[in-house]
Amino acid sequence: MSITVRFFASIRERLGKSEAVVDAGDIRTVADVWARAAGVPLPARLLAAVNLEHAHLESPVRDGDEVGFFPPVTGGAV
Repeated sequence: MSITVRFFASIRERLGKSEAVVDAGDIRTVADVWARAAGVPLPARLLAAVNLEHAHLESPVRDGDEVGFFPPVTGGAV
């Protein structure tokens, strides 16, 4: 029973890893996944996806899910 976790862009650079696998046993939410996989406090702004769909930190996760974490997207010139 496990959850695959992927880190992208500056999150990946900050943590020094692009992926982790965590035991799904007592994990219930996206925030729980972050706590177990990252091991550092949540950034002030963080985007997440569960199975390639936008998710909130309170969104539920289950065994076999894939959770991705992204920094906020910022604009460019118009």
